[in-house]
Amino acid sequence: MKNKEKVNLFDVIPYISEHITTEKEDGLSVVVFPRFRNKFMQKYFVPRGKSANIHIRLEEHGTAVWDLIDGNRTVKEITELLAEHFGQEENYEYRITTYIASLYRNGFIKYKTAM
Repeated sequence: MKNKEKVNLFDVIPYISEHITTEKEDGLSVVVFPRFRNKFMQKYFVPRGKSANIHIRLEEHGTAVWDLIDGNRTVKEITELLAEHFGQEENYEYRITTYIASLYRNGFIKYKTAM
């Protein structure tokens, strides 16, 4: 979202940032992104023997949330779909929204408003 208007997090539609890819490993999601986005920095600053990408393996709950971020569902729809996964545990909506907000702050996802 371009401007800093106040929007209810439940009403936004999260989608995965362009520079992020996802792999699967043992049923869990692995988020992959480049160490540097700039080609020059990729060439000269990635240590020898290291991958040009960083891999982050998500745990079970993180994978459940990540797999539902498709650019079509609102955060509210995602939390509703995960109610059974979290076993209706107390404050599960807070855990999901905090996780999604963290993904946004760290550039893994972006938001668009529901039309």
